[in-house]
Parts: sequence; structure tokens; C-alpha cells
Amino acid sequence: MSLSEQDEALIRAALEGSARAWERLVRRYEGRVYNFALRLSGNETEALDLMQEVFLGVFRNLHRFRGDSLFSTWLFRIAHNKAVDMNRRRSLLMPLSALGGAGQTEEEVLEHFHDEAHEQNPQALLDTEQRNAGIAQQLSRLSWEQRLVVELKVFQSCTFDEIAEMQDVSANTAKTRFYTAMKLLKTQMEQTHVV
Repeated sequence: MSLSEQDEALIRAALEGSARAWERLVRRYEGRVYNFALRLSGNETEALDLMQEVFLGVFRNLHRFRGDSLFSTWLFRIAHNKAVDMNRRRSLLMPLSALGGAGQTEEEVLEHFHDEAHEQNPQALLDTEQRNAGIAQQLSRLSWEQRLVVELKVFQSCTFDEIAEMQDVSANTAKTRFYTAMKLLKTQMEQTHVV
């Protein structure tokens, strides 16, 4: 059974009142939603608040999931909308401490950039940690929209079509935002010798 088929089965069971199915659905995605929220907020408390809002929104609207897209796409559309709402409410243009930030341990940071070859080479691991810290600093200089598209494309592995759907823009606009952000990152990193 594919992941989407498993999701659909869990959704059907949750809609029929199965608390166990709902819990399994939440457990399946809570790590990704939390990491998404943490990278956008840079703050554990705000990330937990956002994650709670996302799953509350999913719970309240689960009956509206039509299956036109993957459940994960629908879920991250809700997460995207909740993040934008939270950003507006709190006027947050917070740093994307994506690769390591407020409250994140070094192990959590390396979770995104772990290379098994580094396990045997402490110098390579140190170099990676330093590079990731520099990248996080550069990401924090991007606009909210640019950070969001980088988060969705790089960390959530969304397609440009999925990003476009989440942001109510065309796929070409999503691509433009992403490539503009990547070009800015490259320029910033070259200027600060991060790469």
C-alpha cells in the first residue's frame, strides 16, 4: 500500500471517528510540520504553537479533503496559510534559523545536512557545521516569501506546481521566487565566503 493510500485509509477512519487513525496521521506528519514551523519561526515555542494551529485546522477541515492532491500537499497548504497568518499577526520577519537556530540542538541542525562520511571525519563534520551556520545566517536575510519558497522546495521537497498551489500563484512565479532567492543566497555566500 502506497503512502497516499495509507493516508487515505487513515483519513477515512479518522472521519469515521477513529481517534487511533487521527493520532497515526498526526504522528506521520508532526515532525515535518514542526521542522517547517521551526525553520520559519526560528523559535521552538512559536513552532509548537504553529504546529498546533496547523493540526487543529487539519482536524476541523479533514472532511473537506477531496483527494485532488496528496494529503501532504493539502496539509502543507494549511501549514503555509497558518504560517502566513502568524507572520501577519505577530509582524514577524524573523530569521529563518533553518539550519540551526534558536533552541535547536546541533544534532537537529545536522539532521538536514547529515552525510554518513562525516561520521568518521571530525574535521569534515566541523566544516559542515560551520557552513550550515553560515547558510542559516544568509537565509535569514531573505524576505519572508523567499524563505518560504526555499523551505517548501528544499526542505519539504515540494514541486513547483505544489508550491504554486499553496501560494495561489502560477508555477512560473513560484520558480521565479525560488531561483531569485537561490541567486541571492549564492551572491551573499560568495561575498561572505560561506561556500
